Amino acid sequence: MSMSSSPKKVVLAYSGGLDTSVILRWLQDAHDAEVVTFTADLGQGEDIEPARAKAESLGIKQIFIEDLREEFTRDYVFPMFRANALYEGEYLLGTSIARPLIAKRQIEIAREVGADAVSHGATGKGNDQVRFELGYYALEPGIKVIAPWREWDLTSRTKLIEYAESRQIPIPLDKRGEAPFSVDANLLHISAEGKVLEDPWVEPGEYIFSRTVSPMDAPDTPTEITMDFHHGDPVAINGQAMSPATLLTELNRLGGDNGIGRADLVENRFVGMKSRGVYETPGGTILLKARRAMESITLDRGAAHAKDSMMPRYAELIYNGFWFDPEREMMQKAIDATQENVTGTVRMKLYKGNVMITGRQSPHSLYHPDLVTFEDGAADYDQTDAHGFIRLNALRLRVRRMLQGD
Repeated sequence: MSMSSSPKKVVLAYSGGLDTSVILRWLQDAHDAEVVTFTADLGQGEDIEPARAKAESLGIKQIFIEDLREEFTRDYVFPMFRANALYEGEYLLGTSIARPLIAKRQIEIAREVGADAVSHGATGKGNDQVRFELGYYALEPGIKVIAPWREWDLTSRTKLIEYAESRQIPIPLDKRGEAPFSVDANLLHISAEGKVLEDPWVEPGEYIFSRTVSPMDAPDTPTEITMDFHHGDPVAINGQAMSPATLLTELNRLGGDNGIGRADLVENRFVGMKSRGVYETPGGTILLKARRAMESITLDRGAAHAKDSMMPRYAELIYNGFWFDPEREMMQKAIDATQENVTGTVRMKLYKGNVMITGRQSPHSLYHPDLVTFEDGAADYDQTDAHGFIRLNALRLRVRRMLQGD
């Protein structure tokens, strides 16, 4: 594919909503380009098939609608969770991890249909424009990228509505006013930001949340579950084997019913500003806690600590959009190498927003009861050996103090 000033065919990431419908028409008007739409089901919780009829009504001939829930969970969410990734100590990266898959499929479709450009609906203020476009260029260096929010003059909701009306684009009644906040959703999470959430001092109203009950209103009786792992990935809940997407869906249900997974964060965007977001990640919150419990008895201390030391950088790479970066791929191989024996079962209780680990077992457990017991006769450990160990580790501290004096 070669870069050109005027694209002939564009693959658009299309939700079927008002904004991307306006983008679709604008691409036809402003660039005189043939548009191919791509709509993905990533578990956002709504029927995506209506996007086909909307695209057809706007004159689109080539329409791709795909269920990517299994691929998303298996090839993106689970590998990321093997790293126990948290951005800035709290964010489970629900939006960030979805963008590489969408970018990949857009490029694949562009190759399939002979398109010379791709387009997305991310604004010029957010991280998503970076995530999409880094993915595009990593996979197809010569592709032309069209970012409407950086090009057009439809800079207000009023102008957007007026443009839609002038082009006979249907406008849902709930879209005519200013939306109270912006939403992004997939199988891992749902996020809300902007408008009523822009003041970080103002508490988010209960109407913001859709996947979780309030922890205060959650059941008064704990829900006890088990989760089975194989090579670091969850494979069963309560002994029932499930596919990756089915398992995450069930975890979302269990977590949501018990008020688990809410987070109200002010994060540092890659593009430079701070942003307040309210997130619900019920299944991911449970999975992270269970994974760390499983690793606690199956990972060597050195491997576990090395992995933990890599995690902040790994999370930052994903947050900033560098999924296809060689550094992320290198770290992924190192992380995956630690997971061979992360197999077994974790038991936990879910209660009013909390995930409480109550047990863990593994055929590869490194936990040795004879070594930690307070009883006499423990195998292979002589307590007097600790004296020399401590003296050796204290040597540099003692030398420093002796040479420096008081």
